[in-house]
Amino acid sequence: MSAITAEVVAAHGLSEEEYARVLKALGREPNLVELGIFSVMWSEHCSYKSSRIHLKKLPTEAPWVICGPGENAGVIDIGDGQAAIFKMESHNHPSYIEPYQGAATGVGGILRDVFTMGARPVANMNALRFGRPDHPKMKHLVQGVVAGIGGYGNCVGVPTVGGETNFHKAYDGNILVNAMTVGVAETDKIFYSAATGIGNPIVYVGSKTGRDGIHGATMASADFDEKSEEKRPTVQVGDPFTEKLLIEACLELMATDAIVAIQDMGAAGLTSSSVEMASKGGAGIRLNMNAVPCREEAMTPYEMMLSESQERMLMVLKPGMEPMAEAIFKKWELDFAVIGEVTDTGHMVLEFDGEVVCDIPLDPLADDAPLYDRPHLSLADYKAWANVAPLGDVPASADLGADLVKLIGSPDLANRRWIFEQYDSQVGADTLQKSGGDAAVVRVHGTDKALAISTDCTPRYCYADPYEGGKQAVVETWRNICAVGATPLAITNCLNFANPQRPEIMAQIVEALNGMGDACRALDYPIVSGNVSLYNESKATGGGSAILPTPAIGGVGLMLDHEQMATVAFKAAGEAIFVIGQSNGHLGQSLWLRELHGREDGPPPPVDLSAERRHGEFVRELIADGKVTAVHDVSDGGLLVALAEMALASGIGCELQEIGDHFTAFGEDQARYVVTSAVADSIQAAGIPMTRIGTTGGSAVKGPGFAVEIATLREANEAFFRDWMAA
Repeated sequence: MSAITAEVVAAHGLSEEEYARVLKALGREPNLVELGIFSVMWSEHCSYKSSRIHLKKLPTEAPWVICGPGENAGVIDIGDGQAAIFKMESHNHPSYIEPYQGAATGVGGILRDVFTMGARPVANMNALRFGRPDHPKMKHLVQGVVAGIGGYGNCVGVPTVGGETNFHKAYDGNILVNAMTVGVAETDKIFYSAATGIGNPIVYVGSKTGRDGIHGATMASADFDEKSEEKRPTVQVGDPFTEKLLIEACLELMATDAIVAIQDMGAAGLTSSSVEMASKGGAGIRLNMNAVPCREEAMTPYEMMLSESQERMLMVLKPGMEPMAEAIFKKWELDFAVIGEVTDTGHMVLEFDGEVVCDIPLDPLADDAPLYDRPHLSLADYKAWANVAPLGDVPASADLGADLVKLIGSPDLANRRWIFEQYDSQVGADTLQKSGGDAAVVRVHGTDKALAISTDCTPRYCYADPYEGGKQAVVETWRNICAVGATPLAITNCLNFANPQRPEIMAQIVEALNGMGDACRALDYPIVSGNVSLYNESKATGGGSAILPTPAIGGVGLMLDHEQMATVAFKAAGEAIFVIGQSNGHLGQSLWLRELHGREDGPPPPVDLSAERRHGEFVRELIADGKVTAVHDVSDGGLLVALAEMALASGIGCELQEIGDHFTAFGEDQARYVVTSAVADSIQAAGIPMTRIGTTGGSAVKGPGFAVEIATLREANEAFFRDWMAA
């Protein structure tokens, strides 16, 4: 084995102090295999060493939570002996280096996290952040990522039903690709990952192991620089057709009683899957590396343990079940190999060519991995560092209609048809609402129930005030789920931040988590799974540019009768239009201010959690009672943009008696919804601020002093992606 020099240690991403801990844990120098295993298990991507302390503060329990964080995905009870299983994960760095495969394998990985627990995946979502459209690489990155998501999801037969796509210069050198999957399982057929039963066989199934993806987890735990292109070999290559076979084979085996534990091989591949299974079960593990199915010649134990080849799973089976299990996987044309056994040693022992090539105690790899309480600024000191300009005087709007046309055509609000037409949203025949509504809605097959799903975050708010931004990311999913008539039940998250060793970035992490936690507690909306992605910054863009803090939230809610689902489109002329919630005209950090005046000034809108809860519950009551015909939450762009989106969805215009000035037209005050009703007099709003602002009808969005034809809005709304991609 190679000698372990300081350079070799540094190349594996370990600090001097961490290497000293390795020496202490082993009582000797590691060999290269052991160093590689410590390197990936102690990477930020696998150990969460900078965030674990703060993640423990989040609320994770509720009567309907079956399994919270710590497993492959979160599990909630949706009644009738059924559970929804879901999680969101990042594939940021790989997607910047190799956008198609980076995004595709992000989808593949999150699918495995869900079906490894016994669920059939029923919906994929995503949350994408790109840099400036005029950046020389950005069109290539957008095309590659969207094609990769569509290529994998469409082939594997799981509908991609929605998501979000935003643009900001802070993502020029480090895009974000966050993928979410939701599945449905029987509550008495949920599978966990703790390896138990001394002597039980450990089985490898799926694709063969290759040299792709080696050190992927370590790469995902470091800053980018000018040489990031050289990291292309660390990006995995996906095969959705194999994944489809793997889903079916796993679900078929899960219908028997052969499986003791199961874990997908995701980040850090065979290393993390085996370490996590053994440590969760309080056991040891012995693997025969000569038995690992390999697709390349002369692979070393180091390469096998660190490869992130896709479409692979690790299982612990009951003794004697191997022949039956093997027959199932052979039928589906997948590899099957018994590669080891559960032991009582508390160690990970690897053998190759008759020799022990690794012997590591498991505790230091998992439960006793490094844990840092990194220095961070106070919220007040952070705001001083961020130095966001005060809002000050805001120019008056000369023409609300012209401003609306410009806003509705801006990259963040433009029609995403070019994106979602590349995704098969209808496979499975259970998609009731996809991109364009407030939340995607997917029927629970064979029932009247449906799941509502939303991904949200407003990074510009999080930069200006990470505490309020963290709250807002959670309540935005809550509002979107309420707006379709579903009850929000739980969230998953994908916490994307820059370098945690910078106190100002650590402040973003701590305060965003504080805000998220407060919102979840106030709304009874726990966090059941998630992912942390740090070091999202690039030296390549000149001077170490960090992304905006982006704690993306994926919310899931339940609708007992999908026939009651609300949609955003106006339904008929002559219906009353109401705004629920208070419109105070908050223009700080608004899209109007940025897109019309090039300013990212002022604080974000404050989030009143009790108002969010009251207003959301009131909207759900109105929908359940059949008193409203269309519902839309008010978010980016404010009230006038929400109304324009409702008009665009229906082709029916509106006449507004009351819209006010640019403050109330484009302010982004929270806790607001627009609803329409044919029975306006019957809507009671005790204690709920509610204002009638106009009536549906006509072919334009009209208000005092302005009128914009829907055709004009549609042309502006569809032009951005159409013209950009045609250029």
